[in-house]
Amino acid sequence: MSQGGGGSVVGSLIYLAIIILVIAGLWKIFVKAGKPGWAAIVPIYNLIVMIQIAGKPIWWIILMIIPLVNFIVFILIWLEIIKKFGQPTWHVILVIFVGFVYIPYLGFSDVAFKG
Repeated sequence: MSQGGGGSVVGSLIYLAIIILVIAGLWKIFVKAGKPGWAAIVPIYNLIVMIQIAGKPIWWIILMIIPLVNFIVFILIWLEIIKKFGQPTWHVILVIFVGFVYIPYLGFSDVAFKG
């Protein structure tokens, strides 16, 4: 018995909505940190901007291409970004497990960048 493709369409639309929400949240985070919001949609450059916001050396971008190391670097970068927004360090767990919720929260909430 053949099933319609409606489920995959709905799933794709939900996935697209989540991606747009995360990009919009990241855009707002960049703007709050005094960086150009459009950088959130430019691959690799958005990582460079995140490294800058975190206050880490730019050569960390090289670490982002090393498997397994990149996961640790990603956590360290988000940890610093979270600190610069005055949030508790344990919020990095939220970025890891529910980043699709936390990133828009950080971007759209009244939380101010304290850089």
